[in-house]
Amino acid sequence: MSERRRRRWRLLLSALLICVALVVLGCAGVGIAMLGTYGRGLPDVSSLSTIQPTSPTVIVARDGTLLARLYDKYKVYVPITQIPQVMRDAMVATEDERFYSHRGVDLRGIMRAALANYQHEEITQGASTITQQLARKLFLNDRQTLTRKIQEALLAIEIERSYSKDEILERYLNLVYFGAGAYGVQAASHAYFGKDVSKLTLSEAAMLAGLVAAPSLYSPYNDMERARDRQRHVLDRMVATRMITRDQADAAAAEDLRLIGASDNGISSYREPYFTTYVIAQLVKQFGYDRIYRGGLTVYTTLDPRLEGAAQRAVTNGVKEGRAEGYGMHQGALVAEDPRSGEILAMVGGVGFSAASQFNRAWQARRQPGSSFKGYVYSAAVDKGVPVSSVYLDAPVTYPAGDGTDYKPLDDDHRYLGAITLRRAFELSRNIVAVRLASDIGIDTVIDYAHRMGITEDLEPDLSLALGTAVVSPLDMVSGYSTIANGGVYTPPQAIRYITDEYGQTIVDNRYPDRRAALSPGAAYIMTTMMEGVIQEGTGYPNAIIGRTAAGKTGTTSDFRDAWFVGFVPQLAAAVWVGNDDYSRMYESYGGNVPARTWAAFMKAALKGVPVQQFGPVPPDVQRVKICSNGRRAVPGEGGREEFFLNGTAPLAYCVALSTPRPAPVNGVDASPFGPLTSPAPATPAPAPSPAVSDMPGATNTP
Repeated sequence: MSERRRRRWRLLLSALLICVALVVLGCAGVGIAMLGTYGRGLPDVSSLSTIQPTSPTVIVARDGTLLARLYDKYKVYVPITQIPQVMRDAMVATEDERFYSHRGVDLRGIMRAALANYQHEEITQGASTITQQLARKLFLNDRQTLTRKIQEALLAIEIERSYSKDEILERYLNLVYFGAGAYGVQAASHAYFGKDVSKLTLSEAAMLAGLVAAPSLYSPYNDMERARDRQRHVLDRMVATRMITRDQADAAAAEDLRLIGASDNGISSYREPYFTTYVIAQLVKQFGYDRIYRGGLTVYTTLDPRLEGAAQRAVTNGVKEGRAEGYGMHQGALVAEDPRSGEILAMVGGVGFSAASQFNRAWQARRQPGSSFKGYVYSAAVDKGVPVSSVYLDAPVTYPAGDGTDYKPLDDDHRYLGAITLRRAFELSRNIVAVRLASDIGIDTVIDYAHRMGITEDLEPDLSLALGTAVVSPLDMVSGYSTIANGGVYTPPQAIRYITDEYGQTIVDNRYPDRRAALSPGAAYIMTTMMEGVIQEGTGYPNAIIGRTAAGKTGTTSDFRDAWFVGFVPQLAAAVWVGNDDYSRMYESYGGNVPARTWAAFMKAALKGVPVQQFGPVPPDVQRVKICSNGRRAVPGEGGREEFFLNGTAPLAYCVALSTPRPAPVNGVDASPFGPLTSPAPATPAPAPSPAVSDMPGATNTP
């Protein structure tokens, strides 16, 4: 090589060294700036030295009865010396193979992951070291932001400066989540293999190490084939890092695994498990799994154990009797609450809670409410000023369905009753009248009122909604009817009264819930009187009679897949559903038979010894008026029947005895809803399609 060429190479090398120096100085400057920007306010890593004990969360009923103790099963902190080398090696090989050589952040690992992700055009590898993961779990959160990643790296470097590798690995292995409710390697060893961590084999250690990346995805309880593939991946990584030989890996992969079976996380020890598991779901939603199972909370619930027992007996016996009678039902549910406070007093989600059947139909099931949904249709109409004495025609009607077809509502008896008051149509649960009424006030109005009163499900603006073709839960239904029982005021259903932390401080208090007016007091009162009629002389009679003033509504779907009864007294509301989980048909099971009997059995037991309360008093926005058979105001002293009206909606015109002709039969059916007259009435033509059949102010009548 000539002297000139050597001089050029020396100049090039000098330039490269200067560039490297500038890059290093620049990185140092950036690092100093980053420390100044992101290092302020970082947690003190000295807390890593403190092993925090965990306390169970306690759930109690309103009378102090212990319902459950929530804690991490087998949660015991074990020192690194009790964790076998194969477990440590398996974790390092799969999560951070350069753990013993880096200083908290693995630059080579970052470059490798970046290259792999670039080649696959997606994120296929992570680059967080075990130390970074520990820093994130202890001090930070899981949000994927640049700030969090930088803070995570700075904390990892500080942890590495303060603790040895074994101390870091020990904390990590005792903290990481392995699925099946197991935090820490000792808990995982018991949860999957029923043994102490010190007795783990290579095959078992590789299986556990593979879970950390995605516990649910790789769980052998969920997908053994996928779990085995993940185990093989861990063993291959151990071979690649020369922790084990290929023969050892092959032998471990072929070894039979003796799993102890998925744990119920202590569910079998819960008292009143339907209600208790509902409370736990609410707690986890609000606080997260870790806080609930390790945070030492005391949860004071709304449950009345006496009423819960009565509810379970009523559902179990009701379904059993219904099946014996040939109705073909196998499941049921009941939810009861205090309509004045929204507190859930009883919740039964099936005929029996077991390890094989934990589905809670009281709040997890979504079923069609059938005619019990008419409570929302009529509530909306009454609140909008439609008098319940309005006369509607129970006769064939057709509406465009919007898809080019026609919608023709029918009643299950395929009969038509002709002219009928809204009150009587509600008591008899007549479908055509309900659809006509929904059409008159607007289906969007019905949906609005249903949501205001307590229905949380999305509802489609279809006229068939008036007959309960949407899906709802029993919890929603009892909440909606409690709004009527509570004078039109909606109170959200509550299972938790208040919660205290490990220091006794109240952190949640639901004893003073937010309330909102959903109906006028008058509309709620009038609806209550109509529901009294359902029990006294309508579709709820005689099975819903409970020996005291009560109100309610039956519900039956047209194909007999769902049957309901929802009702209340001033102090207690309850919703009952019966049916089959596979949506198979029952055999003519109406809301007025098994559901009404089940509701009555529960209410009688629940109200035993409780003073009888009457509905009322009549609110100031309601007036009582006596009317005669044609719906007009009765002449004073001439008799008539009493009806309730919102102020300003009562009839103004007086009636004259027998002055109104009797409606002609419709399709051969007696059209008079008021019974036979005392003297013959002249025949008249059938009413035309367009004119109104009532002249009461505020009424919205249809032909």
